Amino acid sequence: MLPIEFARPVSRMIRGGLRVVVAMALGALVVPLSSEAQPAAKVSRIGMLVSGSPATYQFMVDAFRQDLRELGYVEGHNIKLELRWAEGKVDRLSDLAIDLVRLGVDVIVVGGTPAVRAAKQATSTIPIVVWGAGDLVGAGLVASLARPGGNVTGTHDLSPELSGKRLELLKETIPRLSRVAVLWSTTAVRAPVAATEAAARAVGVQLQLLEVRTPDEFQGAYAAMTRERANGLVIVMDTFTLFHRRQLLDLAVKSRLPTVCEASEFARDGCLIAFGPDRLEAMRQAAAFVDRILKGASPGGLPIDQPKRFDLIINLGTAKALSLTIPQALLLRADHVIQ
Repeated sequence: MLPIEFARPVSRMIRGGLRVVVAMALGALVVPLSSEAQPAAKVSRIGMLVSGSPATYQFMVDAFRQDLRELGYVEGHNIKLELRWAEGKVDRLSDLAIDLVRLGVDVIVVGGTPAVRAAKQATSTIPIVVWGAGDLVGAGLVASLARPGGNVTGTHDLSPELSGKRLELLKETIPRLSRVAVLWSTTAVRAPVAATEAAARAVGVQLQLLEVRTPDEFQGAYAAMTRERANGLVIVMDTFTLFHRRQLLDLAVKSRLPTVCEASEFARDGCLIAFGPDRLEAMRQAAAFVDRILKGASPGGLPIDQPKRFDLIINLGTAKALSLTIPQALLLRADHVIQ
């Protein structure tokens, strides 16, 4: 048994040690509780209004996701992507845009003039980022390219400006080209058609303008091309023709008509020549606009950007089906050749 005078200090040491242990335990409990009390990181909601279907545009959506990740945005952590597909039906765009506005998204990403117009009609306050559209100024969707004003910004695809180049490429491929049919739909903007008309005068070919509203009119349009002895075809890209491109291109091959188009999707499905902006580069530009807006930039103060890269694609399989020989000089300039 310890002497009393020694036992008391030991008792005090034990009690002191217990207080230290208890304090440490409480501290360990307090730290996690205080960290849990901190507010969670803001999750920004990005609406994406897509005119087509996943079969057509999924590769672009995937590229957009990857571009956002490279900028520090991760789904489920600091962003949520709200996708709405119109499946090629322009009349659905308005309701889908309204749905995104009701969700309270922080920004809406769209492609194509009809989708931009639908989003603009649905909201005048939520920022809208365009990843490719025609004449935004002529359509009354922005005040100017340098100072768009309002809530729309992004990139335009230079479609009217490139229409003449596409006709030149078709003429280079077929020197005897004399009469070219131009197929476009009621949903397309008129600017590319007008630009093609101007280019036709420059290269010395006549145009046959054919407007279609439904797939039921395709057979009649191609029959009219045959009657008028067209020896080339320009397909003006919009939501409708992009969605029905395979049917349109199959009919072109059956009608023995060499085609020139805008987007790579057309070339992959049988268009002889495609020339237009790099679609994946357009998504990188869109992601950069979204990043700036989520960090506080006003869309009205962000100048409309232009495409930085262009793709020339030639489908040799279609050339073979039409018994055409593509000039070697044109093949050497091509960015992609589809065998």
